[in-house]
Amino acid sequence: MAKSKEISVEQRLRALYDLQLIDSRIDEIRNVRGELPLEVNDLEDEVTGLKTRLEKLEENLAATDAQISDKKNLIEEAKTLIKKYSEQQKNVRNNREFNSITKEVEYQELEIELAEKHIREFRDQIEQKKEVVDKTRDHAKERETHLKHKKSELDAILAETEKEEEALIKKSEDYKRKIEERLVKAYNRIRTNVKNGLAVVPIERGASGGSYFTIPPQVQMEIASRKKIITDEHSGRILVDEVLAEEQKAKMAKMFKKL
Repeated sequence: MAKSKEISVEQRLRALYDLQLIDSRIDEIRNVRGELPLEVNDLEDEVTGLKTRLEKLEENLAATDAQISDKKNLIEEAKTLIKKYSEQQKNVRNNREFNSITKEVEYQELEIELAEKHIREFRDQIEQKKEVVDKTRDHAKERETHLKHKKSELDAILAETEKEEEALIKKSEDYKRKIEERLVKAYNRIRTNVKNGLAVVPIERGASGGSYFTIPPQVQMEIASRKKIITDEHSGRILVDEVLAEEQKAKMAKMFKKL
């Protein structure tokens, strides 16, 4: 049975830095999108809320219209009764019957007055509600237009970057499988804990990338020898020498162009 080939520290460092370059490119793509997906989601929720409010307002408007129709029907019924009672008054036999019918007529006249008052109130309410409906409809249209614009903007960005992002995510997973699990876990932990997601950085002008803390010359020599994996004592990042970093950047730049 053949023995598996031992992976050198230098190979591990190169693989880790390649992984970092891939993940950094994914970060760049996602930063281009920024808050746009969340903004689109928020706008979709807002438009849905406005449409629901508009439906309820229109239902309320229809209900008030129905109340006006009911009051108009009541008025017609009262007028029919008044006409009926007026005919009955012509055939009364005594004052008692006459007074009783007169009271019924007066009651129906009061019903008509009250119904007409309610109709006026309902019509005032309708005018006010129509203003609210118009304002809500205009606001909903404005937010829909804004949503379409933002969706178009997001779709354009996705069209440009989605294919590349998917390919890079696959590459990232492939590279992780090439690196031993403990190093991948350490890489992910560091990447999570630092602001810019840089877990593997080169030495730049005597300091670790993105840091102002100088790396002692002896440690720089050890990093350049690529004999062991060394981390920055201040940030915890894995350190690689500048030559290795430049070589891997050139290699990965060619790969990115092909995606």
